[in-house]
Amino acid sequence: MAKPVVPEAARRRRRPTRQGTVLSEKVIVHTALRMLREHGSTGLTARRLGAALGADASTLYRYFAGMDDLTRAIGEELMGQALDAWTATGEWRTDLRALGRSIHATYLAHPQAAVLTASRVTGRPREIAADETILRILRTAGFPDANAVVVYHAFIDLALAFSALDAGSLTLSDETRAADEQMWNSTYAELSADTHPHIAATAPLLAGRMTQSAYPVLLETLLNSAEAGLARTRARPVG
Repeated sequence: MAKPVVPEAARRRRRPTRQGTVLSEKVIVHTALRMLREHGSTGLTARRLGAALGADASTLYRYFAGMDDLTRAIGEELMGQALDAWTATGEWRTDLRALGRSIHATYLAHPQAAVLTASRVTGRPREIAADETILRILRTAGFPDANAVVVYHAFIDLALAFSALDAGSLTLSDETRAADEQMWNSTYAELSADTHPHIAATAPLLAGRMTQSAYPVLLETLLNSAEAGLARTRARPVG
């Protein structure tokens, strides 16, 4: 059974760890992010994290109910960083585009953590703040609630799905990733127009596009669809 989480004020260590660190939830999360970057998800265990902090592994359970709770806190940290890097302008389409790109960029800056957390719902304050922000942008712009929820759902899932997809590529070794990307200039480019006429006709374009993320294109497609739907809503007669 998971141990109860002690309130932050009560669980903070009164003295530094062996490495001179005063533990807090933020310190543990940032250390976990570093370990994920250096060792991948398989390298993140309570024992190894405790050792990196200079504390016993059991100390972590004074801050988190378990490693899954820590995973949610890592996801919360990424969403918080994305929100902090974003600035509102008051124009709904500009703001959603910038926020989506901020989420995508923040997760790609921590690819191992992105793969681990992009599919999780944390229920923590910064995630809730991001959700509230997106819905506020949409409702303030005039989207009816049902439409706002549909656009919100598509927007956040698109951002997180591409964060996980693109981060997955970044977790590969440089050699493996380069070999995958080279396929577009070797295998695909060598296909015969007799057997694969459409691939052969577009091979140079494919080679130029397929090593890039499709997220910006799909984000614009979503925003175009949302804007068209909002225009239809505004054009409907009232009453």
